[in-house]
Amino acid sequence: MNEKILVVDDEDSIRTSLAGILEDEGFQVLFANDGVTALDVLKKDMPDLVLLDIWMPRMDGIETLQKLKELYPSLLVIMMSGHGTIETAVKSTKMGAYDFVEKPFSLEKLLLCISNAFGMLRLKDENETLRNLAFRDRQMTGSSPAMVKLKEQIKLVAPSNASVLITGENGTGKELVARSIHFHSNRKDKPFVEINCAAIPEELIESELFGHEKGAFTGAVAQKKGKFDLADGGTLFLDEIGDMSLKTQAKVLRILQERKFERVGGNRTIEVDVRIIAATNKVLEEEIRSGAFREDLYYRLNVVPFVVPPLRERREDIPALIEHFLEMFCVREGLERKNITLEALEVLKSGVWPGNVRELKNVVERLVIMSPGKLITVNHIPESIVSGEISHEGGAGRLDTVLEMHSLREAREEFEKEFILQKLEENGWNISKTAEAIELERSNLHRKIKSYGIDLKR
Repeated sequence: MNEKILVVDDEDSIRTSLAGILEDEGFQVLFANDGVTALDVLKKDMPDLVLLDIWMPRMDGIETLQKLKELYPSLLVIMMSGHGTIETAVKSTKMGAYDFVEKPFSLEKLLLCISNAFGMLRLKDENETLRNLAFRDRQMTGSSPAMVKLKEQIKLVAPSNASVLITGENGTGKELVARSIHFHSNRKDKPFVEINCAAIPEELIESELFGHEKGAFTGAVAQKKGKFDLADGGTLFLDEIGDMSLKTQAKVLRILQERKFERVGGNRTIEVDVRIIAATNKVLEEEIRSGAFREDLYYRLNVVPFVVPPLRERREDIPALIEHFLEMFCVREGLERKNITLEALEVLKSGVWPGNVRELKNVVERLVIMSPGKLITVNHIPESIVSGEISHEGGAGRLDTVLEMHSLREAREEFEKEFILQKLEENGWNISKTAEAIELERSNLHRKIKSYGIDLKR
């Protein structure tokens, strides 16, 4: 135990007794007989925690606490007083003190208070470390003109409360854009709640979004908060919003207009402060023309439009993405850092990548696991990528077929079908493994397999 504690008290006997107790527990102890001296000590030697008496000459404990919090906001301070009142305790905690203990001390209570304070500090540090690691794994990598422009847009839009609509192909990183907007916003310390509208059955989507009351339907044995409730004060990310039913779209539109809703089976109106970020790989203008998407909801969501470029339009970012994924997966698997040859890098850089960044990420993970040495070469890269094939069958000829199509929607659907076919083959036609590999809900993958008429018997 190396924690350092500063004891600030004008009574010699208190300082002496606390020194013996704390040193016996393994703490390093510093001393000051008043607030002015304490501030001088902190300039030379920063403690981890301060035990601060309230009644002292020159500068009392409350004034000292105020100064400490101005200069060192994260410093742990426990107030001490032989004339403590509830009013004083409440005032000091409101000013930022961790806790308040009364004299004469209960040894067990004082040590428990100190232990809890350090436990809270360690937990806070661990949470911050995990948060930084999570953000690093989810950060947008790339310095291509398209990515530079996207990052600039995010910084401009993030501080506002405007609704955002993110469009782009599957696997381009729409969720990363949504998280980045939230992280750079004034809501970053509030929840970021996401829901995949395509992965939840239509009969359950309303309950997921708005929650339900006990007895609202069979199986509703207790009240449940919905995503809008959980995101109050923060951001709600509606992924694959193009797959949301017209009935649910109408309710979401009402929330955007009125900022209130009722739970399923309830009649109490609940008000929320939620920023909406939506994403889709569909062309919503086409969905509107076909009657599958509400035009009024589209304009409510599309206050600030973001378009995430496909990987083939920012190939110069591929080396940086590969380095990022190599480091991430080597750390995750507990392996020594692996490197990749320039030749292998060029092969990956020239790939078609219909699955975009998600497909590249999956390939790098496979290379990290399957390459036996510290160096990844062309020999380790899947043959379909080396030969320039983009699909399960037909190779590069499939690209010509896709390019001959008349609409973007048809081309995108063909790419998606071929991508799913390739991933199914790679995973032995196991739907669960394939869904996990391409980061798609199993039910959603089933639906896509059925819609594309893919024969699983092969």
